[in-house]
Amino acid sequence: MHDSFVQEWGSDCVKESPVNSATLKYTEFLLATASGKVEGLKAPGQLATPFEKTKIAAYTLGAMTPCMRLYAFLGKEFQALLEPNEHDHPYKKWIETYSSESFQASALQTEDLLDKLSVSLTGEELNIIEKLYHQAMKLEIEFFYSQLLSQPTVVPLAKEHDPAQDRLIIFSNFDLTCSVVDSSAILAEIAIVTAPKSDQNQLEGQIARMSSTELRNAWGLLSRQFTEEYEHCIESILPSEKVEFNYEALHKALEQLSDFEIRANSRVIESRVLKGLNLEDIKRAGERLILQDGCINFFQKIAKNDNLNANIHVLSYCWCGDLIEAAFSSGGLDVLNIHANELSFEESVSTGEIVRKVQSPIDKIQAFNDILQDCSNDRKNLTVYIGDSIGDLLCLLKADIGIVFGSSSSLRRVGSQYGVSFVPLFPGLVKKQKEYAEGSPCIWKGQTGILYTASGWDDIHAFVLGW
Repeated sequence: MHDSFVQEWGSDCVKESPVNSATLKYTEFLLATASGKVEGLKAPGQLATPFEKTKIAAYTLGAMTPCMRLYAFLGKEFQALLEPNEHDHPYKKWIETYSSESFQASALQTEDLLDKLSVSLTGEELNIIEKLYHQAMKLEIEFFYSQLLSQPTVVPLAKEHDPAQDRLIIFSNFDLTCSVVDSSAILAEIAIVTAPKSDQNQLEGQIARMSSTELRNAWGLLSRQFTEEYEHCIESILPSEKVEFNYEALHKALEQLSDFEIRANSRVIESRVLKGLNLEDIKRAGERLILQDGCINFFQKIAKNDNLNANIHVLSYCWCGDLIEAAFSSGGLDVLNIHANELSFEESVSTGEIVRKVQSPIDKIQAFNDILQDCSNDRKNLTVYIGDSIGDLLCLLKADIGIVFGSSSSLRRVGSQYGVSFVPLFPGLVKKQKEYAEGSPCIWKGQTGILYTASGWDDIHAFVLGW
């Protein structure tokens, strides 16, 4: 098939070009695996038993399967992206081959055979197959990534970024965008765990605290109130029918949600549930906070890339910015600019008051605008906002590129009713690339009503930074 492409295109590139080093790395890896040159194995000539030979076959298939699966996946993805009238697409035959039912069946057959050969293997031997699989997939991706491009591309975003002329500013929400658990639940848990038991006498001079039982009940009541009133508030701001996208109309609607968020925070302060929290306990909890897969790696890569020279800002409703700082510092990230609320402390013990800075959608968009306003005029700003909730909606839409993380039903519901389009990131970028290739200027700009959706931080990493 590949020879037929060369003939069809009238190219003699096979003879003219040396074999790509990324190709050699993968083929040599396959040959070495098939020859039994795998850690923990005897030399091939000493494989006396059928079982040992079966192991080699399993290892070899473990190294081959990523190639089959990746080509089958790409074939299907590209087939779905072809326009019905694209009969003269130069890669049509390639796409049809790898998206065909016969090739999909071959990929599945390879995986099924690997499963059958692996039944009798030990846990250690299965771990070896897993390592071979990951190595093979890495080499496959490097093979694709090493191909030379003869046209400008919209991805990765960093490739076309010129720090001398452009300023890349990454904004991100924290709760459930970066973190796996909402920060209010973390603070509630700290309060309950460290609170005195009901029968304990508190030392003189300590800030008086509710007992753990009282705190648990108070948090439960606050949580139920918030959920019920939040749903009611969402219902009240939805138009009866879908409307065309209008940023100002959405801004006005979310002012009502902002009033609700402010009232909810006032209830938290009045309830005294945050009173008596120790700053060191909060920092320790932050250091142990589980973050979304790929989040820390993404920000580390940006922070360490001097050529990118990007600014990173985290905008959060979190009641305690120290919790966020501790979470990122544990990953070696001390260069992030964090914009959040703060707890008021007396000698490292919380008074229960919240120093309110960012507690509503309106506060977030105000902080977003203030950050841009403070930037010097020597370069053009390119802004990316990553968020997951209604509180992020105005910022997502105002940014040049808004990326929705996760699948918040309330965010999509409100956005859709106000004319916002949610486009999966990969197909959206393919469409953008087609426009770019056809001569349209690739200008990212906000307030178009289009947001891109990502299933994880790996998607965002690939878009912004590449492999």
